[in-house]
Amino acid sequence: MEKEKKAGLASLLKILPPVEFCCVYGSALHPNNYDKSTMVDYILGVSDPMQWHSQNLIMNGHHYASLMAYLGGAKLITQVADEIGVGVHFNPFVSVNDEMFKYGVVRMHDLVEDVLNWKTFYLSGRLQKPVLDVGLSLNSYYYTGELLLRSGNVGNQIQLSGSWDLFKEEIKAHSLVWILLANFLVEISWPLGDHVQILVDNLDIGNLNSVNLKGAISAALLLLPAKFTEEQLYAKVCSLSYMGDLRMLFAEDRNKVKKIVQGQFDAFQTMYKPLLEEYAAKGLLQFSSSDGHQAVMSQDSGLSVARSLVSSLPSKVRCQMGMKLGEKTKLSESGRAICEVVVGSRDEAAECMRRVLRRKVMVSSARQAVCGLLAVGGINAVNYLANKMEKAWKSWT
Repeated sequence: MEKEKKAGLASLLKILPPVEFCCVYGSALHPNNYDKSTMVDYILGVSDPMQWHSQNLIMNGHHYASLMAYLGGAKLITQVADEIGVGVHFNPFVSVNDEMFKYGVVRMHDLVEDVLNWKTFYLSGRLQKPVLDVGLSLNSYYYTGELLLRSGNVGNQIQLSGSWDLFKEEIKAHSLVWILLANFLVEISWPLGDHVQILVDNLDIGNLNSVNLKGAISAALLLLPAKFTEEQLYAKVCSLSYMGDLRMLFAEDRNKVKKIVQGQFDAFQTMYKPLLEEYAAKGLLQFSSSDGHQAVMSQDSGLSVARSLVSSLPSKVRCQMGMKLGEKTKLSESGRAICEVVVGSRDEAAECMRRVLRRKVMVSSARQAVCGLLAVGGINAVNYLANKMEKAWKSWT
């Protein structure tokens, strides 16, 4: 992406309080999008949303709905996002240098939890689509703030300042759980929403996201037949976060998935090809032939592969599947007892997973829709919905 475009994307950050993570996603970044009126979408990760909103209300109070700003301020804004929505507060229709922006603010802990475990499958779904990587290296940044890690119901907090290497060593010195998380943060590679530009990543969410991508591949393979094309695989991955989304009924382009995949096919290949080769090396799929510029793949539809795919799904999904299909305990190679979902039929497991994801998306989209209505105010909500419905109507006519 040209330097001018990057500078334009970063212009919003210059007027906001500091953030730990920032990515840009959505149709405004699509290479074939020439509509300059399109709103550019941001996700901002911060350590303390209430503190961040308190600062931003002073700096940019006009970004917020008047009722929210004056009735309860930062506390109410954060409570509505956490208790009604899925932890994200959006400010739409923010104008900077004649460009229109929408930015969502999320707690870093919630972002990590969703990326790793699909807790709400709201932000993680956005991060399963192509990325425009600007090559940020975590070691060139410094982290200052609080990291909250949880093991079961136990919460531990540490306050650190310094380079990532020092931060990682401090984590390792505390507990085995933190060692595992530190390894996660260091060892994995990346991607993001419809079309995403990473501008700031102080906690390496980019690398962490490969866990999310592997989960998406496993879920897509469970839903695909024995033979399929690369495009069909990417379309299935892309569709996961739209299953059950209430907006798809009336406020989204009916051809959205097809347009995303076909318009960004090369980006999907760049993002997923290394992971697909990893799956092939494990025997979970085979590259059977090449159809032009895309591969034709096949997979073993047997129970053994189905169990492997289910075991590589995020923990929150496996837990809900286990409640429906049953669980059994077995010993891992390290001798640790782990719970495994009982898979008696591949089709049954695929359908169970589909229902779990559909419900997650339906609940998250409904909660966030109500939260958005309260957070942005009546006029902005009507304008935003009207824009979405106009796009949806054009796709149906």
